[in-house]
Amino acid sequence: MLSAFLSRIVQAGELTVITPSGKRQCFGPGGAPAVTVRLHHRALYRKLIMNPDLYLGEAYMDGTLTVEEGSLRDFLDLCTASVEALDRHPMQRLRQRLGRPLRYLQQYNPLGRSRANVAHHYDLSAELFDLFLDADRQYSCAYFPDGNESLEQAQEKKKRHLTAKLLLQPGMRVLDIGSGWGGLALHIAESAGARVKGITLSEEQLHVAQQRAVRSGLGERARFELLDYRAEHEVYDRIVSVGMFEHVGVSHYGGFFRTLKGLLKPNGVALIHAIGRMEPPGQTNPWLRKYIFPGGYCPALSEVLAAVEKAGLWVTDIEVLRLDYAETLREWARRFAANREQVRAFYDERFCRMWEFYLNMCEMAFRNGPIMVFQIQLTRQRDAVPSHRNYIADWEHALENDANEVA
Repeated sequence: MLSAFLSRIVQAGELTVITPSGKRQCFGPGGAPAVTVRLHHRALYRKLIMNPDLYLGEAYMDGTLTVEEGSLRDFLDLCTASVEALDRHPMQRLRQRLGRPLRYLQQYNPLGRSRANVAHHYDLSAELFDLFLDADRQYSCAYFPDGNESLEQAQEKKKRHLTAKLLLQPGMRVLDIGSGWGGLALHIAESAGARVKGITLSEEQLHVAQQRAVRSGLGERARFELLDYRAEHEVYDRIVSVGMFEHVGVSHYGGFFRTLKGLLKPNGVALIHAIGRMEPPGQTNPWLRKYIFPGGYCPALSEVLAAVEKAGLWVTDIEVLRLDYAETLREWARRFAANREQVRAFYDERFCRMWEFYLNMCEMAFRNGPIMVFQIQLTRQRDAVPSHRNYIADWEHALENDANEVA
């Protein structure tokens, strides 16, 4: 049954499978990538047919599936290149149909659950993130406009790109929803002279962000609080949120944008940067939902825009980044691999394999799958931003020149 399943699914490259008895079977049309994997338990046959999206990652984590020839990245490249064939398989179609009614429950994120979901991932050891992120700990898609930037350069350009879209002026009040370790808030406070409030549900991130604000001398212009966006009541000139909307949950979209509108001044500007999908609404990969981002979901633009429209906000700009996150994740995975032994000292072998799978799988989802990043600029008034987007590049150049003068 597994042979028949793989014969139908593998549509690119060549996959060689070594069974527990040592038998070798080849699948696919040939060519690159060419990968050999070994299955160590017969129980995997049934699991991989029933739910490959969940059990493939679990098998790699547990060591019951090992990559013998080629790399994990090659293997996941091959798997994701065949995702359309997998989606057409009757078993996959049935599983998706049965799972559709559960997606609202899976993304139901009231305050208590949101805090627990955030802690699951973002309250891991700070040293872990230092081993694969840039020095500013930007844990979101970098921006590679030229294509040859280093990770550090691309993350700096991402911050400038976002800042340019916010049309900031000195003294403006800015809310950063999901402020992480504080890098973007500190950049805005320093480069634009704005007063920034960053809110997060991660105690670990909050502690680091507060320390950074004090060390940088920006403590009076950048402050951070442990706060859910639903508990915020002040009004702001600008609102920015990067990498947080994926944790809101589809059943909360309406409330999110109503809250955002209420927190924004009449002539204010908001900017949402998030991972999305270019296809109709779907479900979160079950392995990612179980082990990496519980309660997380990457929405279709149709879901987001429907909620924006009902909230009565203007969409003044949408930009889609298609491969920038793939390049970001590739560099994260490379740095993680280079520091693997240190990660293993913090945690264990299973944790290392889990994160290897996570970083490489997500890269290939951006390269071969329907996943992308969108940036949506929102206002309450139609004339709150210029009618044409030339101003974005102008602001970026000005910010870059200011940074070069300081350096």
